[in-house]
Amino acid sequence: MDRPPTTFSQQPMTDTETKITQAQSAALDLANLDEKTRNDALHAIADAIEAHSEEILEANAADVEEAEKLLEAGEYTQAFVDRLKLSESKLESIAEMVRSVAGQEDPLGKTLEARRLDEGLELYKLSVPIGVLGTIFESRPDALVQIAALSLKSGNAVILKGGSEAAESNRVLYEIICEAAQEVPDGWTQLIEAREDVETLLERDDAVDLLMPRGSSAFVEYVQDNTSIPVLGHTEGVCHVYVDADADLSMAEDVAFDAKVQYPAVCNAVETLLVHESVAEEFLPAMADRYREAGVELRGDERAREIAEMDAATDEDWTTEYGDLVLAVKVVDSLKAAIRHVNAHGSKHTESILTETAEHAETFMRGVDAASVFHNASTRFADGYRFGLGAEVGISTGKTHARGPVGLDGLTTYKYHLEGDGQLVATYSGEGARPYLHEDFDGEWVPGRLSEE
Repeated sequence: MDRPPTTFSQQPMTDTETKITQAQSAALDLANLDEKTRNDALHAIADAIEAHSEEILEANAADVEEAEKLLEAGEYTQAFVDRLKLSESKLESIAEMVRSVAGQEDPLGKTLEARRLDEGLELYKLSVPIGVLGTIFESRPDALVQIAALSLKSGNAVILKGGSEAAESNRVLYEIICEAAQEVPDGWTQLIEAREDVETLLERDDAVDLLMPRGSSAFVEYVQDNTSIPVLGHTEGVCHVYVDADADLSMAEDVAFDAKVQYPAVCNAVETLLVHESVAEEFLPAMADRYREAGVELRGDERAREIAEMDAATDEDWTTEYGDLVLAVKVVDSLKAAIRHVNAHGSKHTESILTETAEHAETFMRGVDAASVFHNASTRFADGYRFGLGAEVGISTGKTHARGPVGLDGLTTYKYHLEGDGQLVATYSGEGARPYLHEDFDGEWVPGRLSEE
């Protein structure tokens, strides 16, 4: 880039309607952009992020400074501020994430199914981009890069709306992305900033194909209630770890600690620890001490408080996503009771059972209704990058289209291509109708292949 990204805020801003129209137009061209051009643009974005780390960190420092003032005023939590912060190492991880997205298999143009309706009449189901994505995301500036990278790789135009607390960081990152991806159709990514821009976005069901909100449960519900555009996302991350009667307690202690403490501010951190009554007296005292040493506030049911020191939990604690160093603890009398609790109070995000008995693991994993269910692993693994998806645009707890960490496949849909040789529907109807074959076969769609034969 010839000019510093910090000049972005000085550029004239077009109105939101124009930006949406530009994205809609760009999506048609982007859908037909070859894989090499898309990958080259992603590598250019990763290189540019590393080359301009100083400008990014300078802008982020301004955001963090303002956020810390509001932290002192009691309007923000420390976890919120931590999500906002960037560092050299985090920028290196962001750049690596972009390269990882580039290295993923091309999600476009795959032949998902091939069916021979009759000799010389072949139907192909092909993966294609969704079109125009609208994203509204929380304070983490790296979310902007993740979403833009996945959108580009999957051939989708994207409209980005970050939180005002990360405005400076988002502007700089947005400009870097735009200037680095010179070979991509102009307008494929757009940045909107004002609250009223969101209202406009929600109304444009004629141009925007999918909304992906990332934020508080109240905000996601607001989006769902105020648009006719399909919404992909989750409202809360109320995740559980269940320590079974047959758990390896040493391993269970490490996993349960990681699930809460490694990064408590994210949606895949554990919020409730369930412990089988047969191991509670052996497990909970040392576990509680380890949590307290890490600054975790424990809130337990009556049985848990009889075993280890902790505050009393309320009914609200069982359904709360703390996003902080707070953990609810409950002693249960059976595996079935653990499953019932998870299904009654969880948010269908990520659940984990710690046990050495495969039968117990199977029962839990089949019985729990969640997008991701783990055996002997931290809930923190519920992440697009860790799943090998390159990155994620978010986590979906719905059951249609995409579920769990949403990577490239979740940003595609499909369409049908029919290759024929002058066939008529009349031939296959009425008296003496010719029967359909409806034979599935292995094959890739090649334009005009039947004509060439």
